[in-house]
Formats: sequence, structure tokens, C-alpha cells
Amino acid sequence: MTTFPKAKSKWAVLSMALSGLMLAACNNSQAPADAETGAAEAADSAGQTIRIATESSYKPLSYTDADGKLIGFEIDLIHALCDEMKAKCDISSQEWDGLIPGLQAKKFDAIIAGMSITPERLEKVDFTDPYLNNGLILVAKKGENVSVKDDFSNIPVGAQRATIAAQYIEASHPEAKVSLYDTQENAYLDLTSGRIRALFSDKVTAAYWLTSEEGKAFEQKGEEFNSDDAMGIAVRKGDALAGKFNQALAAIKESGKYDEISAPYFGTSNTAAAQKAAAQ
Repeated sequence: MTTFPKAKSKWAVLSMALSGLMLAACNNSQAPADAETGAAEAADSAGQTIRIATESSYKPLSYTDADGKLIGFEIDLIHALCDEMKAKCDISSQEWDGLIPGLQAKKFDAIIAGMSITPERLEKVDFTDPYLNNGLILVAKKGENVSVKDDFSNIPVGAQRATIAAQYIEASHPEAKVSLYDTQENAYLDLTSGRIRALFSDKVTAAYWLTSEEGKAFEQKGEEFNSDDAMGIAVRKGDALAGKFNQALAAIKESGKYDEISAPYFGTSNTAAAQKAAAQ
């Protein structure tokens, strides 16, 4: 992908960078019987308290404001889903590495934290239908001559620990000198300070960061890759909560609430793109 033109507004840039990211949360070919089952599942959720874990250093999905309040696309999505299910939301921020172990230990009921659906994770948890499509990009300072295909043996690079980006570096660049970070924010700090020269990152968060004051001296290098990545809500194996979330996702997509939530963060309506992606 080429560098964004300077004349573009922040929201226009975000719209370009993040176009095609949103996936439909429902399957339009569901039979009427599925709708009846969904209605019953939604009724079962009424009055339930659902404990949801997120990771609060992942703009624009989940982060904190100046007062320490959790905000972001996923936080708004959580509230919309719980409203649809007539359930109470209890949201807590957790360390990334502790999310799946905490879910398995029943410290919370679901994870909504930009978590990609992978075969390895599916051995430990169940996922809902995808709610966001994602890919990877390489970020470096403007003017830096670096690409995904380079030999990174002499180029210090970074990624957030236990992420798709970190797994990609390990598999594709065993020669790389990699710094792994507990949060995406800490990865950005080392990138801006020059401790690392390039950062492998999820597109959804890096594209947002590139529009910020801190990210304006940096750019995406080359095209997006690993673009078949998708994010979903994680629940314990066999938990019926996955079906309840799927029905709620379908409902807010149908009502337009999903687009209403996404617009402040991504600057565009994604209904058509999402439905097209789901049909493929």
C-alpha cells in the first residue's frame, strides 16, 4: 500500500486504511428455525451478567481516556451486544498474556480484545462469528528503506508478544532480531525512540496510530499481508454464550447499529463491504 497523501483528513485516511476491515457478524442464509433458536437464546440472556475481558492499550479498539475510562470501538460494541441481549456488561481490562488462561479459569466469561481466530487458539477456546477482518503491515520511519521481504538479521524489529504479528516474524524471519512487547503502546514507544527500526503490527491499530501526532513521521511499508486474519469473541469451549453473541451480532448488523458504532473510529459505513465479505 502506498503512503497516504498528506492532503487527506484524518478520517479520510482511516477510511482508506481500514476499508474492507469489517466483516458481517451473521450469515444471511440462516433458516427461519435459526431465527427462532436465536430468539430463545436472547431470552435466556435477559438479566444475565456477562463478565467480559479486554486489553486496554489497543487503539482504536480498546483503550483508556485521560480519566482512565475504557473507550473504543470494542467497548461500544460490547455495550451494544449486551443491550441487544438485555444482559449486564461487566468489563475489565486484563494483561494480554493472561486473557485465555483467565477465561479458562472462569475469571470472566468472554474475551473481546482484538483476538484473531487461529487454529492454536481454537484448541483452547471457542470463537463467535468474526466481527472484524484484519491483516498485517510493516511500519517504519518515512524514508527508511525497508520491506517485508528484507533480511532482518541486522534490522532491529518489534511486535506485540503472543500476537499474529509476532508469530509471523518467527515463522517468516527466523533471522530477525525481535523485541517483543507486552503492549502495543510500548512497541510504539520503542519505534519512535529508535530502539527498533520497524514494527510488524495488526493493520487495524497501526493504521490508526499513523494518523496520530506520534505516528506522523512514520508510514506503512509496502502492501498489507496476511490479510485473511479475522477477529472474534472468545468464550470457553462448549459455552452456549457463543451462540447468543452471534445472534446479537446479527441483530445489530441488521438494525444499522454496527455501522453507527464503527463510524466514529473508522470514518465510514461498512455495511456493504461487510455483507460482501461474508458472502465470499
